[in-house]
Amino acid sequence: MRSMKSILAALCLTGTLPAAAAPMRQDQGSTRFILEDVFQLEFVSDPQISPDGSQIVFVRNFMDIMTDRPRSNLWVVNYDGSDLRPLTTGNDNYVSPRWSPDGRRLLYMSTSDGSSQLYVRWMDNGQIAKLTQVTESPSGLTWSPDGRWIAFSMLVPEAPAPFVKLPAKPEGAEWAEPARFIDQVQYRADGQRGFVEPGYSHLFVLPAEGGTPRQITSGAYNHGGTPSWTPDGESLVFSANRREDWQYDPLDSEVYVISVADGSLRQLTDRRGPDNSPIVSPDGRSIAYLGFDDREQGYQVTQLYVTDRDGSNRRLLSEALDRDVSGPVWSADSRGVFFQYDSEGNTSIGYAALNGEIAGYVRDVGGLSLGRPYAGGQFSVSQNGRFAYTHSRPDHPADLAVGSRGSDAGTRLTALNDDLFAHKELGDVEEIWYESSFDSRRIQGWIVKPPGFDPNTKYPLILEIHGGPFANYGDRFAAELQLYAAAGYVVLYINPRGSTSYGGEFGNLIHHNYPGEDYDDLMSGVDAVIARGYVDESNLFVTGGSGGGVLSSWIIGKTNRFAAAVVAKPVINWYSWVLTADMYVYGVKYWFPGVPWENQDHYMARSPLSLVGNVTTPTMLLTGEADYRTPISESEQYYQALKLQRVEAALVRIPDASHGIAARPSNLMSKVAHVLQWFQRYRKPMT
Repeated sequence: MRSMKSILAALCLTGTLPAAAAPMRQDQGSTRFILEDVFQLEFVSDPQISPDGSQIVFVRNFMDIMTDRPRSNLWVVNYDGSDLRPLTTGNDNYVSPRWSPDGRRLLYMSTSDGSSQLYVRWMDNGQIAKLTQVTESPSGLTWSPDGRWIAFSMLVPEAPAPFVKLPAKPEGAEWAEPARFIDQVQYRADGQRGFVEPGYSHLFVLPAEGGTPRQITSGAYNHGGTPSWTPDGESLVFSANRREDWQYDPLDSEVYVISVADGSLRQLTDRRGPDNSPIVSPDGRSIAYLGFDDREQGYQVTQLYVTDRDGSNRRLLSEALDRDVSGPVWSADSRGVFFQYDSEGNTSIGYAALNGEIAGYVRDVGGLSLGRPYAGGQFSVSQNGRFAYTHSRPDHPADLAVGSRGSDAGTRLTALNDDLFAHKELGDVEEIWYESSFDSRRIQGWIVKPPGFDPNTKYPLILEIHGGPFANYGDRFAAELQLYAAAGYVVLYINPRGSTSYGGEFGNLIHHNYPGEDYDDLMSGVDAVIARGYVDESNLFVTGGSGGGVLSSWIIGKTNRFAAAVVAKPVINWYSWVLTADMYVYGVKYWFPGVPWENQDHYMARSPLSLVGNVTTPTMLLTGEADYRTPISESEQYYQALKLQRVEAALVRIPDASHGIAARPSNLMSKVAHVLQWFQRYRKPMT
């Protein structure tokens, strides 16, 4: 239930705070990061280095204040940082740049004609050709080795036959919208306007000069992801779950190879568990892929494997790492694989040789989550071992950086937000390690201090808890946390047990045990910061979203030490969540020991609703009305339960917002403004 980015027009706070916690207003001046600044943020994504390593094309993301939407253009820069310039301009979206194998052309996707279509640009003269006129959005774009073909995946809609036949309405009549007949297992998905469009994703090939895409996969299965060409250009390797019961066993995918000429298909892997992200080595002899042996645990470490081209001689390369691996890319000599991994709240680029030796290169990869400091970054590698990646630290979102194989030194090439931050004072971020009161495990967290921090002053504290629950926070930029700090709060964010980036054992401490002792981890972190002497113990506040909403509601059911709480997009009742959320099949299989009617005690014992009778903390609920990951009915249950308990409570409904509330910049601002105003209402005089 991981939340992605957050962002509504400038919302002023009311009320009066002491100087140390003054609300953010336009008349406050420009020295602190304020709500309106959210629309000025920019960040880099999808950096693509040219085959010869001389140039990088990247997506430059910005916010359109008039439409309240994120927008993107393509920019190019030399590897040494010189000659930074735009390739596209305007308020359309330009994404997914991909160099041709010879580096002379650039494939990309754009909405400039009103729908998502593929285009190619000749890099020497800037000429552009539109390649497609498709009705659905392509994804997973990849060139054939000879540059003659492009492969991608795309939804093929299927119009189901009507279940009933009604009489025709008279001409000009206005009847009600027709009933929606649903019989598929996965019938809605968060962030997709609710209901899943009937159909399946399939692989297509398209001549590089344009024309009609040709579908090469078939069947009632989804064939998504990015396919990988064999060096001879005759086949594509891809991953899919083609089990007959795939809807009930969502992770059990396999690696396949398909002939481009005739669509003949061969399965290369066969284990129980996911096998995905396959990529063929440049010499065509091996295939690298990701996966794990499925033990039906809540958290399972994704590992890097290699197999011979025919599916034989499978071996594990990343066994010594005990960290999740993502984004595999072969080295040009076919002797190893680059990849990305998180460790202790920071993301790195690594390299696994075929003999199993692991090397780590640059750190601080990330910066794609503007609202909160989640993991997530992107990189690409050239034929000469140079790479480009997104780089983030707590003082800036993703910028472009470069590095090279064999070195742990990276060079930051852009500073997209210096025009904004040069005149702002952000809160300093300090790493903290401490021991959990439950079992003395070392727990990692970070403290964001208000601008102008004085250790001899007492500050209110906000404990901000991440979602997932299998995710991690880290030393990355976070607009929401900086806005809290700018309002005069010390902000504490923590990776309690169950967080990723600490290995399989740590992550699975909450398997069938969530919420559990992560409560102790979080409270121990609060105590560790209080012990530093600059926190006012009468003004402690707690908030979190998704899994963080679960934990914040769980916390106030176990303690009344917090002056107020904001519980964002939570699960309050696991029984009802399993029967209303979009990921219900996955939840029953991996997060619980079975269906709720056979495990009622377990479900209720893990539900914050079971503790509502203990709650006295004033609590605000905040959820998107189009959230299908943690449906708003969960927040409504808790709100009404609190009202029945005569606890001070409020319910904030974000219209049209899905689980990722901040997909629109104004919603990020609205969320922060509501949180701060609720906390301000219950702030006690300084002690």
